Amino acid sequence: MTPLPTTLRVHQFAGLAPGPRLLVLGAVHGNETCGSRGMARLLAELDAGTLALSCGTLTLVPITNPLAYLKQQRNGDRNLNRNLRPTAEPQDFEDRIANVLCPLLASHDVLLDLHSFQSVGQAFAMIGPANNSGTLQPFALAEQEQALVLRLGVRRIVEGWLDTYAVGVAARLARTPASDRAGLLSTDPEYGVGTTEYMRRHGGCAITLECGQHDDPAGPELAYQAIRRTLAQLGLVAEPAPEPCPEPEFLRLAEVVDRYHAGDEFAKVWSSFDPLREGELVAVRHDGEPVLAPRDGYIVFPNAKAAPGNEWFYFADRSPRALS
Repeated sequence: MTPLPTTLRVHQFAGLAPGPRLLVLGAVHGNETCGSRGMARLLAELDAGTLALSCGTLTLVPITNPLAYLKQQRNGDRNLNRNLRPTAEPQDFEDRIANVLCPLLASHDVLLDLHSFQSVGQAFAMIGPANNSGTLQPFALAEQEQALVLRLGVRRIVEGWLDTYAVGVAARLARTPASDRAGLLSTDPEYGVGTTEYMRRHGGCAITLECGQHDDPAGPELAYQAIRRTLAQLGLVAEPAPEPCPEPEFLRLAEVVDRYHAGDEFAKVWSSFDPLREGELVAVRHDGEPVLAPRDGYIVFPNAKAAPGNEWFYFADRSPRALS
């Protein structure tokens, strides 16, 4: 039995002049270690004095979920990057981590959360909404977030996570009997809140960087370079700000499709951002009903092992929003 870790290791560097407060997370999912390895290289440079802050604060958490990391799997007891909030009565290991992590998030201005994904594919970044005063995810720092994401070193950028998730929750609730909802977190809109959503709710801006496939040897290098670029863009180090990506590909998650039954199957092996043509067969329900692409677009986060009643894949369009 894997013993439960009892600490969260945090490295913090404070410049002697005031400036932005940057938090970098790695291994929020225990088998996504590119960020951890990228931070190890950065820590060596900071310790050796070959890199130094000129102002502000840099906080590094190389292993955000130490239980999942020890198990070398995505989750410890559950997914830390869902339903993230403090609780007075923690029920699992991730609740205990959240009670330490959430105040840390709230005490910073900017979050860079480093991840990777299962299938082979191009690295991409996820950002929050445009400025708005809505009830789901009000936000006023879109310009700052856009400026950061355009300088991370990736071309593909994705928006629309939480509002698309919330629409999926509403549909899930409509078809789930009340007697079956009690233990199903995926019927709670708050279940879509992870590190970046929590950060935005507490006055900061936040970017998730998916550095490629888990075992891609280029992943740690991309993670390291993204941290260095973010430090320069924020003015935390005495280096020129990086040039923005000249031709970003900006996509928006538009719909989530749930798996209803264990017999629901994809029509082929899909990878995130595979293009879809209107009417193309994406999957087949257990009763033979086809699941077709509603229009030209892209499949995102296909999960052939999704539990029935939970999200199976997302459909994405080109975003109509202009990045500046």
